[in-house]
Amino acid sequence: MREEVQAFLSTRQDLVIFLRNQPVWYRRLSREPYALKEFEEASKVFYGQTFPQKVDRFQNQLNMVNMMLALMTQLKN
Repeated sequence: MREEVQAFLSTRQDLVIFLRNQPVWYRRLSREPYALKEFEEASKVFYGQTFPQKVDRFQNQLNMVNMMLALMTQLKN
C-alpha cells in the first residue's frame, strides 16, 4: 500500500477498523490509491454516519418517545 494511503489511514482509527472488516478495500486501495473518497463513503455507510441514516435513527427515537407518551397517557386514564 502506498505511503500516502497509510498516512491517511494512520490519522483515522475508524477507517483502519473498517479496512480490517472489509479486506476487499485493502486490495482496491493498493491498486487504486485515488479511491480514498469512495472508501471513506463506504465506511460512513457501514458505520451509519450518512445523513439519511442519521435522520432515520432520529425518527425511530422520536417514534419510540411518542409510543411511550401514548402508553403513559393510557395508563393514566
